[in-house]
Amino acid sequence: MSPTLINLVIFVLAIYVGYHVVWTVTPALHTPLMAVTNAVSAIVIVGAMLAAALTETGLGKTMGVLAVALAAVNVFGGFLVTRRMLEMFKKKEKKPAAVAAEGKA
Repeated sequence: MSPTLINLVIFVLAIYVGYHVVWTVTPALHTPLMAVTNAVSAIVIVGAMLAAALTETGLGKTMGVLAVALAAVNVFGGFLVTRRMLEMFKKKEKKPAAVAAEGKA
């Protein structure tokens, strides 16, 4: 078998397993996992910056800059999702009785 075909099979299996692993995570673990994902994405940004800075070809620099931009979007979106998930765990404040009575009238 060709190495390309083997790599493609591994890639498809990784997508399948990853999909099932992510969807079986309990909701209580999503916030810590998002924090870890943000940390991994930050490491990816550092690696992409190094790749963009150390390559000599125009294509390599372009791909490095694109990798930095996409990883930055991923980190930013991860922080937004994490913040929203943490807000779900906060206790909601009860409205004062006077304000609640005005709302019914």
